[in-house]
Amino acid sequence: MKRSQINAIMDDARALIERHGFVLPPFADWTPDEFAKRKDAARHVIDSRCGWDITDYGKGDFDAMGLFLFTLRNGLLSDLQRGGGMCYAEKLLISRRDQLSPTHTHAIKAEDIINRGGATLVVELYGSDGDGNFDDTAGGTVLCDGIARDFGPGEKLQLAPGESVTLRPGDWHAFWGDGGDVLIGEVSTVNDDETDNIFRDPIGRFAQVEEDEAPRHLLVSDYATWLG
Repeated sequence: MKRSQINAIMDDARALIERHGFVLPPFADWTPDEFAKRKDAARHVIDSRCGWDITDYGKGDFDAMGLFLFTLRNGLLSDLQRGGGMCYAEKLLISRRDQLSPTHTHAIKAEDIINRGGATLVVELYGSDGDGNFDDTAGGTVLCDGIARDFGPGEKLQLAPGESVTLRPGDWHAFWGDGGDVLIGEVSTVNDDETDNIFRDPIGRFAQVEEDEAPRHLLVSDYATWLG
């Protein structure tokens, strides 16, 4: 993805988020230089990879396959492993109309996916085989707003604003906006996007960035390069 495209997506995303009554935390406004100057105080933000995250999954067609994310808060895997401390995470996501977030699951993370506003969020579900692998013949059971719901393989949940689904490890899922863009909330156990995204098809989690202009704000995938 070109940096100019990423900068434009940030502007569009911020406008949509604010239209729905949400405000991003102050560090969302930091320039790269300000982030570098404050990196010692912001060590938890950096280590837990909070912040801006925009991906085309390495496919080069963000409108067709992509996702906007902003990680608002996140604990550390070490807390989760010892069973105490900050064992949770929260994100805002934007799924554009007909923009696919491809089929995947998580080995560790359980998550609530919540339609916070906009159009209908479609969540396509599959179950796993005995080893947790994708199984296009398997269904399962999820919680929708706390109510158990059985699903068949490939079933498409239609989540209106305010509705949610709870996904556990082994629940394979894809999602997209139907009829318009959707602001999504995600509340989960500790989020590790480096190792805990398991895609059905070989695919990258983060975009490759072409630096055609200066970054407005750093992506979480920029931290290692820009902040050391």
